[in-house]
Amino acid sequence: MKIEMKSKHYILTLIIVFSTLSSSMLFTACEKDDEMLETDQMGSKEITLKSYGPSPAMRGGELRFIGTNLDQVTSIDIPGATGLTDITVVTQYEIRVTIPQSAEPGIVKLNFPEGSISSQSVLSYSEPISIDSFEPAQVKAGQKLAISGEYLNNVEEVILADGIHVLKKDFLKQTREAIELTIPEEAQTGKIIVSDGADLLSGGEEIPTWIYSSSDLTVVLPSISTISPNPVKAGSLVAITGSDLDLVKSVVFKGDFMVDSFQTQTATKIELNVPERTEDGLLVIIPASGVEVRSESELIMVVPELNVSPTTIKNGGEIIVNGTDLDLIEKVIFEGGIEGTISDQTVTEMTVVVPDEAISGVVRFVTKALKEVNGPELTLIDPVFSSFAPQEAKANMSITIEGTDLDLVVDVVFSGGLSGTIESQSETQLQVGIPVGASSGIIELVAKNGERIFSPSEITITANLPEITGFAENKGTPGEILTIQGTNLLLIKELIFPGNIKATAYGIKTDETVQVYVPQDATTGYGNITLITYEGEQGLSPEIFIGGTDPITDATIMVMDFEQHGDHNGSWDNSWSGSSEILTENGNTFIRYTSSFDGWALNCNHQSNGAPAPVIQNIENYILKFDIRIEEGVTGAENAQLQFVFADQWSYWYGPNLFPSETGGDWITVSVPVSTWGLTGTFDLSSGTNGLYGGIIPAGISIDNLRFDPI
Repeated sequence: MKIEMKSKHYILTLIIVFSTLSSSMLFTACEKDDEMLETDQMGSKEITLKSYGPSPAMRGGELRFIGTNLDQVTSIDIPGATGLTDITVVTQYEIRVTIPQSAEPGIVKLNFPEGSISSQSVLSYSEPISIDSFEPAQVKAGQKLAISGEYLNNVEEVILADGIHVLKKDFLKQTREAIELTIPEEAQTGKIIVSDGADLLSGGEEIPTWIYSSSDLTVVLPSISTISPNPVKAGSLVAITGSDLDLVKSVVFKGDFMVDSFQTQTATKIELNVPERTEDGLLVIIPASGVEVRSESELIMVVPELNVSPTTIKNGGEIIVNGTDLDLIEKVIFEGGIEGTISDQTVTEMTVVVPDEAISGVVRFVTKALKEVNGPELTLIDPVFSSFAPQEAKANMSITIEGTDLDLVVDVVFSGGLSGTIESQSETQLQVGIPVGASSGIIELVAKNGERIFSPSEITITANLPEITGFAENKGTPGEILTIQGTNLLLIKELIFPGNIKATAYGIKTDETVQVYVPQDATTGYGNITLITYEGEQGLSPEIFIGGTDPITDATIMVMDFEQHGDHNGSWDNSWSGSSEILTENGNTFIRYTSSFDGWALNCNHQSNGAPAPVIQNIENYILKFDIRIEEGVTGAENAQLQFVFADQWSYWYGPNLFPSETGGDWITVSVPVSTWGLTGTFDLSSGTNGLYGGIIPAGISIDNLRFDPI
């Protein structure tokens, strides 16, 4: 508290010292000198007057009071001018009042609700600088202003609104009774201030006396009478007429487009080019003063007039647009929100390529000014599927499809969702190879714009193929046996895995079971195994996952996979330990550790930003899994002491041997039974940190897909 009181006293002392340096002295208002030395006086709740000034003062100038709680003063009495209530409160320690011309020398009194305080010294006056009049009352920048008054020879500067200073050296004339000056471009309407320049003459140490004019000086602003042409074409010339337009420095068009270079400019007219992207709206003209003047009416931008042909057209075809002001068009939008390509464009004609994705509907034309013109409704031609032959065929055979506008077809889909191979194509005919695995049913044509057209009858796919009903394993692991189950499996001569990799090693073969070793080079991921019979016919197995990691299924409950989820992605979950990077390989994103560390290996608490936030019912029916890859040459992974953290709970200790010692440089899946921690019931991971913590974890390890799978 003592430090605070001394600070306040120091502030007061500075104010008093500063004030006493003024050419017009501030007078002390205290009754006793020792009151000035009290350390807590500026913190007092009492209303006190410590000093005031300047004195001698100038009528029309400001009188300043310094003390405590002066913001509670309601009126001030000066001899000859009592009951002054137009008080400027600077702070609770300082107030100001303008001295009326009627003021006389004498004691000054401050009034407040509980009483009043009188000054201990008499307020006196010097010969005042005064403003009697000025002319003209309305003036234009660059014109002469004449100020009449008393003691104007003592004026060091004239200040015009808004803070525009004209120094003595720039006056055109200065006598005791008159000052003449040129109005600067930046001047605005407002009071005229004449200053004795005490601050200028003292290097800023003294407070200047400012005398205000009783009325405002009106500074002429430019005005707008007409804008023509209106509507106007973007990029063309527009004329603004009005008065005092020679004052204008810039013109702002709607869309915040400022132009400060004019074709012509006089006091009554400005000609300038309209920016290409100008929008409908008011014009704003701005003089050097920065005061904005707005037009009364909006400037309207011209829109094109147009017609379109043809209105029935194919995707990829061209429409011809004829009309006026077509050079204003920047975009052509077809139904479905698809933008066409403008291949040729003049003022009166343009050519637009219909995008492949466009569908039937209204075509819209958008100008650079973001105005839209609706064209006609276009009808997009669909292919017609008339017939196909032969009606019965086998896989790898070709069929001929007849119809019209078949050049629009981009895909031919057989029953089973398998696409055929388009071998040749014209407007009236398609040659299509039947894919292996296709079954009997309707043939579907897919057009460029996504429209689907169906065959008038079903095709019969003949085959003498075994039927594969499933697999004994839930995935095919390279180098390990995969057991195929079904009927008539002895018809199988050869099995080809994804990546066109032939199986070379088999185990048991019966009519209901075939064991095959998954080739090491088989493409990982979900895929189908192609089977070839002794008769040369081909078929496909049901889809199966090939790889060293367990597949992600619809039943998988993901906790962390570093993929995009709402606003959240892998970059959010880069290890808090600062020893990791987020990588993407073959479309899969994961975390890799770049240096050995002990700390957070996995961590995420961004559920509110879209990260997975599962609530798992009957957790005892699930198993915890994650995928790991240990690069060749890395050692010591099995020694890392690790624990899982779920929902901010550190209750899931595992210890060493969670990580294998090596994975051969491939991805594998590590599984941990939830019975390790006796988990049952509901497991809520919707908030808090989920992750893995511990170490020492060597560099060269990658982790992905922390998840729970049904047992």
